[in-house]
Amino acid sequence: MRAVIQVARDASVSVDGTVVGTYEGLGLVVLLGVTHDDGPDQIERVARKIAQLRVLPGERSAEDEGAPILLVSQFTLYGDTRKGRRPSWTRAAPGDVAEPIYEAVAEALRARGLRVAQGVFGAMMDVAFTNVGPMTVLVEAEA
Repeated sequence: MRAVIQVARDASVSVDGTVVGTYEGLGLVVLLGVTHDDGPDQIERVARKIAQLRVLPGERSAEDEGAPILLVSQFTLYGDTRKGRRPSWTRAAPGDVAEPIYEAVAEALRARGLRVAQGVFGAMMDVAFTNVGPMTVLVEAEA
């Protein structure tokens, strides 16, 4: 599993012009990619890392601050561009495998007391936010 975590202000995600997930103020935008062998161990590791990573001002975490999270599925994090001009998506888990894992990460974050807004799995989405810092980190939890 891969997560791109960005400290962001005033984030939203829209589908067909309708806002489906949003938060105001300072929080995290998390783009989440799932691969074939991800499971419970990766779900827990990534949720813990998202919640406890000290990337907010004052070296604080989302868990410390009660900061909101916008979680967006992003299979393209597993795009392979080593050959040719067209990315290969073979390392990305298919939707029927990835969607329950994406939902489980959201639930694991909520179980930690965090507010989690989400995009719509598999939809073409517009994600809008102001990256603060800028602060962007990649977290990987491989099987």
